[in-house]
Amino acid sequence: MLTGQNGAADRPEPELFGHPRGLTFLFTTEMWERFSYYGMRAILIYYLVNYLLHPDVFNGVIGHGMLRGVVEFIFNGGQHMDTQPFSSGIYGLYTALVYLTPLIGGLIADRWLGQRFTVIIGGVIMAIAQFVLFVPSLFVIGLLLLIIGNGFFKPNISTQVGNLYKPGDSRIDRAFSIFYVGINVGAFFSPFVSGGLGDYAGYQWGFFAAGVGMTIGLITYLFALRTLPDDRVTRVKKHDQAASKPMTSQDWKAVVALILLCIPTTFFWATYEQQGNTISLWAQNFTNRSLIPGIFDWQIPAAWFQSFNPAMIALFTPLVVSLWSWQSKRGKEPSTITKMALGLFMLAASYVIMAGAAYISPQGGASWLWLLAFFAVITMGELYLSPIGLALVARVAPVQILSLMMGLWFITSFTGNLIQGYIGTYFSVMSKANFFLLCAGIGAAAGVVIWLFNFPLKPILEAKPSSALAPEPAE
Repeated sequence: MLTGQNGAADRPEPELFGHPRGLTFLFTTEMWERFSYYGMRAILIYYLVNYLLHPDVFNGVIGHGMLRGVVEFIFNGGQHMDTQPFSSGIYGLYTALVYLTPLIGGLIADRWLGQRFTVIIGGVIMAIAQFVLFVPSLFVIGLLLLIIGNGFFKPNISTQVGNLYKPGDSRIDRAFSIFYVGINVGAFFSPFVSGGLGDYAGYQWGFFAAGVGMTIGLITYLFALRTLPDDRVTRVKKHDQAASKPMTSQDWKAVVALILLCIPTTFFWATYEQQGNTISLWAQNFTNRSLIPGIFDWQIPAAWFQSFNPAMIALFTPLVVSLWSWQSKRGKEPSTITKMALGLFMLAASYVIMAGAAYISPQGGASWLWLLAFFAVITMGELYLSPIGLALVARVAPVQILSLMMGLWFITSFTGNLIQGYIGTYFSVMSKANFFLLCAGIGAAAGVVIWLFNFPLKPILEAKPSSALAPEPAE
């Protein structure tokens, strides 16, 4: 039994549905934060194209010259960009940077502020940012605040999920899968709310709704504090037992192993993120969106297909978690690295499905059921890789740089988002079948690399880091 700050024996942590109660609060907090993020993201491109980038509006935006210069330098070699490509550049740069700043936020938490306080700071900044976006002239300031706030928030709330469990607890993979559902519940509902407000009341009100969602998430997290490990005590323990010690060779082996796994994972995101890019174009321009052709010809809005993925994550996660639990009881649960490799193979299979649709209907008009099948398979691939990767970092990263390594994990999404933009440029110059086969090949190749990593890295990742906190003696 662990002892508390005052030396008295702690009571066993209350559980809910077989997991610490803190997981429920972190799940809900992340759900609302993702509601905020995806709600804003759902209307960002429309806000830019239809309103903000009109010259008479954009010239009144504080920092508009700097924004144009940076985007045109990165995406067009400093040459002028028209409205649509310029708006895509802003969108791509923003979605990439929100995955870069967690590296800094993780470092700040590890070295100075601790995870709890850093999450609160990030939540406050993001809530303010969404409300700032309500004022068009403050757009650049609001976007910068969102990027900064996300960096404080994202890696540290993920780290806290892992902190709820003792080292070696087999429930941690399933915990991150449950946590992942929260992300996607928020992602599912937010386009309907922010998008609806954007269409009928004005885009600024969509940002306002996103700000309300972030505020609710922040309040939820404040209630969660009493169910989480005491951050001050955690920092003291780190100082006394681990942080004051130099990292050992075993620690560095674990760090190198995680970095090696991050490289092929980058290419998962480079192809996975085509959902919001080329897959959206396919849905709009090459898909027969009649609900029941010839019988009920109501057209499914193309944007609605983006809700398939989060809806399926919520639907499939209990099935996947149950499967892993069943396999674990029989000693047949795949290793973490094997799960990640299977995730990439499933992603590759999803693009083979799309290649089939393009081959059968090269001029367009493919049934929307092809997209349904695509999203079902790629979602399964995501469940086998993304939450599992988060759990792996939480489990094996040395305690001295835990949040920093969590931030590094999010760098894979940063790099992947940049790469996916370049891959997407081939959509208009290749046959659609060959383009989807290219995506399938990239995913399959990355899966083979991770599969091969299983042999040299599995012993390293299954070994207990030498700097992990030793359990306190029972009293």
